[in-house]
Amino acid sequence: MIAKETGMRSLIALLTLALLAGGPLAAVAQDAKKDAKKAEKKTEKKEEKAPPKVVLSAAEKAAVAAIKKLGGSVLEVAQNDGRLDVAYHLADGKIGDKQLEPLKKIKHIHSLNLRGTEVTDAGLAAIAGLGSLERLHLEKTKVTDAGLAHLKGLANLQYLNVYGTAVTDAGLKHLAGLKKLKKLYIWETKISEGGIKTIKTAVAGLRVIPDPEIEKRRAAIDAKRALAALKTESETAAKKVPEAKKAADTAAKAAADTKTKADAAKKVADTTAKDAAGAKTKADAAAKALTDAQAKAKDAKTDDDKKKTAEAVKKATTAKAAADKANGEAKKKADAAKKASDAAAKAAADAKKKGDDSKKAFDAATKAAADAKAKFEKASKPPAKKKAAKKDDKKKKKDDKKKKKKK
Repeated sequence: MIAKETGMRSLIALLTLALLAGGPLAAVAQDAKKDAKKAEKKTEKKEEKAPPKVVLSAAEKAAVAAIKKLGGSVLEVAQNDGRLDVAYHLADGKIGDKQLEPLKKIKHIHSLNLRGTEVTDAGLAAIAGLGSLERLHLEKTKVTDAGLAHLKGLANLQYLNVYGTAVTDAGLKHLAGLKKLKKLYIWETKISEGGIKTIKTAVAGLRVIPDPEIEKRRAAIDAKRALAALKTESETAAKKVPEAKKAADTAAKAAADTKTKADAAKKVADTTAKDAAGAKTKADAAAKALTDAQAKAKDAKTDDDKKKTAEAVKKATTAKAAADKANGEAKKKADAAKKASDAAAKAAADAKKKGDDSKKAFDAATKAAADAKAKFEKASKPPAKKKAAKKDDKKKKKDDKKKKKKK
């Protein structure tokens, strides 16, 4: 460090000579001198921020040993920071006021943890002189307002936890002079909102946890965001209703059109099926007529009968062929019509399902829009109106129950 200071001073001396010499070198030297001074100031600041070098005296070492013997923990803050972090909260035995006596002999204590111990107001007198103390845990101890009076001299205290103690607003008055205090934890104490405001006014930049004022502000912001979200949800849901209605109407029309087509296709199928049945009957009759004609031709005796029956067979054969052809065509037509009818029926069923689904979607969209609107309106009501509405709801339910009993 001495070598650095000497080097810096030598540089400044040389630059000063260059300034006295004048010329272009003088301007350069001027700038360099400014930079050198800035660098020197930065070095000085770094040196100021460096943790103090701690060397424990024999008495302090004996006190550390005593704390450890009681079950407490004593550790250095860091390798380059010899200040001590002392903790009694994990000790196996009982820790009360008497066990804090060794603390009086130790100067450089950075943090002290007394959480959950039997320490009382009187015991805190042992830490009244710990000027270097920055963090203090008193949660779940027997400390009250009177005990906080012993903390007045802890000028470097930045963190204090009195969670689960009997501390009240009166105790906070003893902390008003702790200007470095940054965090104060007060869960499950008797400290009021007024007390919090007073201590925050006295100690600039102090954060009290929990702080009703901040929580109210945060709750108001959250409520505002929630209301905006409900409004967006309501508006979005409302926009979906006409879209769903349009889709439902389109699907319903499509279902009606496909049903009309299906009915027409079925009618054609029924007609062609009937025609096919008639053609089959005719074909069967023509086949029988041919069989009869062939039988007569077989029994014919005279040439004249043979000639007549042969002509009859020929005629019956031609008629059967025509009837078979007509029957085949009618059957083919009937099968095609049946296939078309089945396809139309399936399309109608699909369209109906789609229509039903679209109607359900429309109903759901309508309900969702109504629910979202109701939620938004309920959330928008001032507290007084909300209470009145709640009261009206209870009265309505009560009246409904009475009506049911009478029935």
